Amino acid sequence: MNSDANQQNPYEILLYYIYTHIADPEALRLRQQELCERLNLKGRIIIGHEGLNGTVGGLRTDTQAYVDACAQDEILKDMQFKRSDGIEDAFPKLNIKVKSEIVGAKLGDEDVNPTEITGKYLSPEQLHQWYENGEEFTVIDMRNSYEYKFGHFKESIDPGMRRFEDLPEKMSELEKFKDKKVLTVCTGGVRCEKASGYLVKKGFEDVYQLEGGMVSYMEKFPGQNYEGSLFVFDKRKVMHFNGDDHQPISTCEFCNATSERFKNCADPFCNKKHIACEACTPKGEDRLCLGCASKTIKA
Repeated sequence: MNSDANQQNPYEILLYYIYTHIADPEALRLRQQELCERLNLKGRIIIGHEGLNGTVGGLRTDTQAYVDACAQDEILKDMQFKRSDGIEDAFPKLNIKVKSEIVGAKLGDEDVNPTEITGKYLSPEQLHQWYENGEEFTVIDMRNSYEYKFGHFKESIDPGMRRFEDLPEKMSELEKFKDKKVLTVCTGGVRCEKASGYLVKKGFEDVYQLEGGMVSYMEKFPGQNYEGSLFVFDKRKVMHFNGDDHQPISTCEFCNATSERFKNCADPFCNKKHIACEACTPKGEDRLCLGCASKTIKA
């Protein structure tokens, strides 16, 4: 990240997670609540017995104080943080919850504990070397399909998930990669870490996971072996890493014009996230996604 940009922009976003046993998630929630409120940080944090998953934003002096405080917490001291330039109102409020999972895999009896079973960690530097050396491997994107549409690693596989919990039903389509070298990727690492363990449990023989996720790779190798933007779950919506050389790849699903404008389907029972340009869905207006609109026409 450019140091000059840091001096100009006083706001920062932190993205972080840790898989570790937490005996009393509620006690940690209360500590995190007090800490974030004291530092005027807003964002989303999920805490469970399996760990913590969070993203918060605020002034750089406050985000640094948060990082320092977590380093003093015996449970969170090994947690790694990904940093990016923020905006003043990246998150509308602070939301900290205790849940059964820190990422909604819903694997049931097939659930995996990443502290016990997971793929091999692959650093951003090692992945870059794989690309440079022409290594044979398959990248499986463990994000949702709408995230994939905004941007992804070149020639990576989109399993077609609308939610992370769809992974088990997509396994039949991924079986053909069972005997190949595969790398799971996601935004910050929390999904691909659990997904890599799930693949190992399902008999995949050579599984890696991108350490620190796409954010870590793109900060070190902006625009290299990656196409488009990175979708993020705050008001920014997308992150660009290669400045004026940025080339959007996502298109409006109604007219195919290049667009990175994100909307939810107007049908509350669907609420599908889709890309709709300003011309097709003016500001302040809602619209059915293409699938729901087609059903309405047929009816």
